Amino acid sequence: MLLSHAFGLFTKPDAEWAAIRKEHETPRQVYVAYVLVLAAIAPVCAYISTAYFGWTVGSERLVKLTEISALQLSVLTYMAMLVGVFALGYAVNWMARTYGAKEEHTPSNGIALAAYSCTPLFLAGFALLYPVPWFNAAIFLVAACYGAWLMYDGLPIVMGIEQDRAAVYGGALLTVGLVILVSTRVGSVIIWNFFAGPVFVG
Repeated sequence: MLLSHAFGLFTKPDAEWAAIRKEHETPRQVYVAYVLVLAAIAPVCAYISTAYFGWTVGSERLVKLTEISALQLSVLTYMAMLVGVFALGYAVNWMARTYGAKEEHTPSNGIALAAYSCTPLFLAGFALLYPVPWFNAAIFLVAACYGAWLMYDGLPIVMGIEQDRAAVYGGALLTVGLVILVSTRVGSVIIWNFFAGPVFVG
């Protein structure tokens, strides 16, 4: 049932945000029924493309990862995405009182807003099946922009604040999101260097 929101956020986002607020699902329900499923798209597609299709940069030779290396990196990416969504949702709830919204003991609305705002990024993972760096970067850039707009659009509805405060609230959350992105990427690189670095085929 929660997966139906993925389509609604592209066709009638305002109505979908209102339905999400009304449902008020717990963070566990949102994670199990939505985030765990959609967040797996990018890692699975990345595993397939890096282990079996390979990619080229310019006129260089085809580059592939070993199956084990591709699996390790995909699992790390998946974990980083799960941590990132939770951290963003926690930040939404933690900053709520500052911008006139109600801070919840259990950050249901914050987690829901973060999770559903990331829907375009989750679905953009399908683009990794066509492993062309510039194409993937363009798709994820568009998805990130739409995800940021979704969060801005959903803030006043889900968090119950005035529209004029949503711009400042959204700007603060964008900054937090960038910090989370950099932190998870740096953490992944550290783990790659010490425990699970990429291993290329041939």
